Amino acid sequence: MTHPLVVAVRAGLTEAADPVKAPQMQAYMKSDMPYRGVSSLVQKALWRKIFPDHRLASAEEWRDVVLELWRGAKYREERYAAIGLSDLKAYAPYRTMASLPMFEEMIVTGAWWDFVDVIASHQLGDILRAEPRRMKPLMRRWSTDRDMWKRRAAILCQLGFRRETDLDLLYACIEPSLESKEFFLRKAIGWALRQYAWTDPREVRRYVTANRERLSPLSVREAMKNI
Repeated sequence: MTHPLVVAVRAGLTEAADPVKAPQMQAYMKSDMPYRGVSSLVQKALWRKIFPDHRLASAEEWRDVVLELWRGAKYREERYAAIGLSDLKAYAPYRTMASLPMFEEMIVTGAWWDFVDVIASHQLGDILRAEPRRMKPLMRRWSTDRDMWKRRAAILCQLGFRRETDLDLLYACIEPSLESKEFFLRKAIGWALRQYAWTDPREVRRYVTANRERLSPLSVREAMKNI
């Protein structure tokens, strides 16, 4: 039986659908999955209305509903709803190592930047803060994974940490991809360094200088934007 929250999300997206915007959004995202044509602002308004009306009583129910939205999605906005629900402040206590298999599935099956970057920088970041001793070794393993999106997620998992950034972990997650030719890994490296440059520009300059021969021009350009 479909969970009432899932029913409400699908009904809300159907009502807000814009058939003119839908193909434009799909083309921009280069997505095989179609869109309803619901903008980000309208989506967020829907989630603010729907999610509080369907409180989830346990971590198990929360994971089940997130995955029901994710796995059963016929439109990309339904997966955005799954990500939004999984990132809701009310369910922060549920974002622990126990929820990691769910996020791993979403990263691997989502396999595109609009999904992966939010999950990495928000949900994985929350787990890293909550359980650093278990999460740090796992992110190091992800950084060498065959799956490019898990590697990107490992690089970006501290994106909003600022002064709390563990540089050893950041550099360890960057290292296996330092000479990669994959655009999304090069971009992630530059982005992670650029964010940390807001906190310590001298350190980022030092790192870029020390690794200039190994970093791609894209990574260097992105890393140095704020310096």
